[in-house]
Parts: sequence; C-alpha cells; structure tokens
Amino acid sequence: MKVIVVSGGVISGLGKGITTSSLGRLLKARGISVTIVKIDPYLNVDAGTMNPYQHGEVFVLDDGTEADLDLGNYERFLGQNMAGTHNLTTGKIYRSVIEKERRGDYLGNTVQIIPHVTGEIKRSIREVAQATGAEVVLVEVGGTVGDIESMPFLEALRELSYELGEGHMAFVHTTLVPVVGPVGEPKTKPTQHSVRELRAIGIRPNVIICRGPLPITSDIKAKISLFCDVPPDAVIAVPDQPSIYEVPLVLEAQGVGTLLTRILGLPERPPDYTTWKEFLATYRRCDGSVEVAVVGKYTELRDAYLSHSEAFHHCQGSLGVEIRLQWYDSEDIPKNPSLLARLQRSDAIIVPGGFGSRGTEGKIKAVEVARTGKIPYLGICYGFQLAAIEAARNVLGLPKANTTEVDATTPDPVVCVLEEQKGLHELGGTMRLGAQRIILTPGSKVAGLYGKGEIWERHRHRYEINPKYIEPLAAHGLVVGGMSVDGRVEVLEMPSHPFFVGVQYHPEFLSRPEAPHPLYMELVRAAMARKEVASPVAATPALA
Repeated sequence: MKVIVVSGGVISGLGKGITTSSLGRLLKARGISVTIVKIDPYLNVDAGTMNPYQHGEVFVLDDGTEADLDLGNYERFLGQNMAGTHNLTTGKIYRSVIEKERRGDYLGNTVQIIPHVTGEIKRSIREVAQATGAEVVLVEVGGTVGDIESMPFLEALRELSYELGEGHMAFVHTTLVPVVGPVGEPKTKPTQHSVRELRAIGIRPNVIICRGPLPITSDIKAKISLFCDVPPDAVIAVPDQPSIYEVPLVLEAQGVGTLLTRILGLPERPPDYTTWKEFLATYRRCDGSVEVAVVGKYTELRDAYLSHSEAFHHCQGSLGVEIRLQWYDSEDIPKNPSLLARLQRSDAIIVPGGFGSRGTEGKIKAVEVARTGKIPYLGICYGFQLAAIEAARNVLGLPKANTTEVDATTPDPVVCVLEEQKGLHELGGTMRLGAQRIILTPGSKVAGLYGKGEIWERHRHRYEINPKYIEPLAAHGLVVGGMSVDGRVEVLEMPSHPFFVGVQYHPEFLSRPEAPHPLYMELVRAAMARKEVASPVAATPALA
C-alpha cells in the first residue's frame, strides 16, 4: 500500500481538499489507480445533522452516507464515486472502538488512545485500500496541525508510516504564506511554525504546498526549504486561481507528479490531461453570459450550495458561456419588491434543497415568478416540492396548500412525510438517502435529456409529493416525468413551459467537469435561448 497524507497548518480553509483532489488527478493522469480518504476530527458520526452554516453542504454518496463536502471534490476531480468508508470521523472511530470493547474484543485489556484508537484508524485506511484495490490512497487530515482533535489521527499516520517503511508513504503539508505590509512581502514564519509543530509529533513533510494570494519568489522558496528541511523543488507555490480546476496543472508545471512518483517508487509515465485541458480551454473562452438566480436560505455561505456552483462551472466548461450566479436569500424576497423585480430579469432560476419553514414563502414566490414569467426553472428536492405547492395554490385554487413539514394542520397537504419516517426519533442517517432507481416517463422532457428510460440518482429527504394531488396537478399542466420503482413521484415538468422541471433527487452530486449533468446543461441552454430573444437589460450586481 502506498499512502500520501495531506495535512494543513496555520489556518483552516486553505484548500487541502482541492490539493488532495489535484494530487489524485496528477497520479490518475499517469495511469495510477487512486482513491481518497477524508479524516474529519469532529465527534459527529457523519455530517448529516450539521447546519450548513457550520460546515457547508452535506454531500451524499451512492450508499447513502452523508459526508463532508470534500468528498464531492474528490469525486469531481477523479471522476469516480466514493463510499462511506472513505470518510472517517472521530465519532465513527470511537463508536467502533467502544462497540468492540462491549463485545469483549480486546480480551480484558485497558482500552486506550494508543494502541486501540490509532489501531482502528489504521485498520480503516487499510480497509479502503483493500476494498478499492487502489495503488495509492490519499488521506486528507481535516483541521490544522496542533488541534487536539487531530492528534490521534496524526499519531496513527505516523505509526502507519513506520509500519509501511521507506518509499511507501509521503507527507504533503499545506500552509499559508501571507502577504502583509505596504510592500507586499510574503512571510514565511507561519509556515516555519506549522512545520515545526508537525515535526514535533514525529512527521517530517516531504512536500510543502504554499498557499497565498500571489506566487512566491525563488528566494522565498529557498528560505522555506532551509528552515523546514525540505528540498527546494519540494516547496510548491499555489497562488489563488480563477478556477479550482486549474490547480492540477499548476502542480504539474512545478513537477509535483514526478516528485511524488519518485518518493513512492511508482512508475513515471507521461501524464495525459487531454480532456481536462479541453474543459479548461472552453471554460476560459466564454462567448456571452447568462444570469442564473439561486434562491435559498443559506446563501450567506456559498459552500452550503457548493455542488450546485460546481455543476454550473461544468456547464460553462462544456458550453463556453459565462454563468453568473446571483444569490437571493429567500427570507428577503417577500419583504423587498426590488428583489422580486431583479428576480424577474433573471435568465434562469434554481431553488435548491433545504429544510424547515424559514424562507419557504420566498422560495414559493420565486417558483411563481419562473412559472408565470416563462423563466427557465429547476427545482431540486425542496424546490421540487415547493413547485407542486405553488401550482396547487395559484393554479388549482388551494390557497392553504402546504407541506406538513411547515404546517401540520394544512387542509391540503400537497407534500407530506414519508410513511417510513413516521415515528422515527433519531435524526442522523434516517432520511431516504443515497442512490435510488427511477423510471422516467416515456416521451417526457427529462427522459429525452437523459437519453434513457431508467436512471439512478442520489436522494436526501423525509417528505414526498402526496399522490392524491398528482392527477389534479397533471390536469393543469404539471405532469409526472418520473417515478421511483416503489411508486414515489421523482420528477415533475411543465410541457407548455420553455423549461420547468422539478426533481426529488439531487443531480448536483453527479455532475463532473468532463460530464456535466444533463439537467443543469438544459437549464443553461434554456437560459441562453431566453437571453437571445429577451430585450437587453442592465447587468445587476451579485447579492452580498
């Protein structure tokens, strides 16, 4: 087993996930099979019960695991799907250790952090390597070096390095090189202190990734090399990029792929970035632009909708049109008529998933604007359910129609709780989760977009469309475009509209740079068509 560990220092949010994903891409371009494990030191078993404002979006895997958003970056950069075993948390590890202790697996021994917790961490990493058969396992350690929460994981990785031996493990440390002062001088002290902290726990980095707003000069590289005891060619500068998809090529240009294959004794082959470079060339060479309104309740934190943003980037890299996302807080829309006027000038509208009552009426208003104004619309999960509610209120004449999630006593429960969810008391991991099989309606718009009659898409929800309202909605133009194999409504579409589609699932999780999701592609195409026939209007600035 060959392992590359990516750690971080100084501050969080430096881009360890993008670094890890890019390193995986470098190796995969050389024909080396790779997989990635993300370590999250928090005590939660998974990300499912965490507020998006605290940790960004919850990324759902095929097997139903609610994972950290970095798993999405791994899937997008590598073009391969991950499993729940690829996301380790302190909660998962400790739960496993305690379950073994209760069974008596430790034969009366006193259970301790070392060797039992660290042993469980190593076992989990080895299990992923064995299950996938990957030549290289990349391990990203969340948080920063020095965090109390990360210590057992770093100790386990130190032990694993000793067990695997020379030439089987490489440590890549991502650190901040800030530019401060009136002369804009890069400062190396944060990097020096961070590496010293890492070496104090027995880990010597092989490569240092220097993050900052600007490139660093050769003399700064030499200084970091001297004080951190790494070769000068192993000090790598990764300044801010216009797109995260540029990072693999930035690393490749500095010889990182060759460096890692040499450290790990892997075969050095010429890398193939043909399709990746084609994607980036189209992404950079934009002809025109469209404005897509994103109406949600977590818009203050863009990472809450990260997979949606990336799905639109994938479309830009395929269609060669700049896609400008305008963010609308759904709570503000009912209070501010000017926002509604701006929304009406959008080239397309998307209402992504969410939970609870906050901001719901603003989302319903956005659906109405899209339906009545013939603005291309894509509703996802909650946005799909609210599209049915909007039609029930304003087309069927049921003004009190609602979801029982918001109003348990509504006389018209167009959306209601899933039957199997009734009586559940635990929130974590109990929703309808993961990949589900969907049968698309022959001749429907969505079936035409996918080019097939059966699909698998990822889900995360507790509520569903009430079957009682399917026929009345269909009679007034909102028809079923797909059903699950157990009879749940999965797709609603409006044939009389340029593009009006709602889906119960989350297509954003399956979009890839080299394979954009067809629903996002068609939404953007519809927006482009609308802009060609619409009167030109002044561009509006993004919402704060």
